Amino acid sequence: MKTVLLKLDDSIFVETENILTRIKRPRNRYINEAVEFYNKFQKRQLLEKKYRFEAALVIEESLKVMKEFEEAEYGH
Repeated sequence: MKTVLLKLDDSIFVETENILTRIKRPRNRYINEAVEFYNKFQKRQLLEKKYRFEAALVIEESLKVMKEFEEAEYGH
């Protein structure tokens, strides 16, 4: 396990402490879960961006192929 110095805005710290009091969870565990959740969210965002880029490439290539078929079929 790694030790990290973390600086939080005062308002975020107070809100976190209030939540921790209510859910009775250790601060360290809560922050680990929050970072893990955010990492999964960011990985999903990166994957979505990659898929959108690749889908655009496939669409572009498909349009080129369709045009070639049309030209071959209709002689335009």
